[in-house]
Amino acid sequence: MTAPREVTYTDELLADHTVHRRYSDGRQEWRSREPSGTVTWRDDGERTGTDEPLGRRIIKRTFADGRVMYGRDVGYGRTLWRDGVLMVNRTSFGGRLGAILAAVAGGALLGSMVAPPDYLTDAEEEELRRQAQDQGASSGGGGADGSDGYDDWGDDDGDGDADGDFG
Repeated sequence: MTAPREVTYTDELLADHTVHRRYSDGRQEWRSREPSGTVTWRDDGERTGTDEPLGRRIIKRTFADGRVMYGRDVGYGRTLWRDGVLMVNRTSFGGRLGAILAAVAGGALLGSMVAPPDYLTDAEEEELRRQAQDQGASSGGGGADGSDGYDDWGDDDGDGDADGDFG
């Protein structure tokens, strides 16, 4: 994979508990988390879809037209998508910390990113979901990734694990 194109974003939690996301490239998106942990979204370009955490930091983005693209949560508020876009969360503490670390490390942090898969079979996706559920049960978390059920849109605890809303 060539060097990713970085796009930053900020999230604004709205009164109805949805999120208005603003991207550095001018796009806007409105996101809503389902009880299952899946996030439904629509953008200002009239595209819609869902983002689903599969486990092992893999996110499945399904567009309304049926196309699928995978992403990988690479930590510190960053998600690398298969199309070569690195989404960086500027809202969360983890995202801001990641920007500082990337600047200090001079790209070493970015060089260690593992690309998301091009394609997963239904069986592979189901295995990732099963592993995530097993991990969540063993850690006491309620969410699909072992978190506390995604009560929060950000990773403000500073642990750098995830930005919590599938970049």
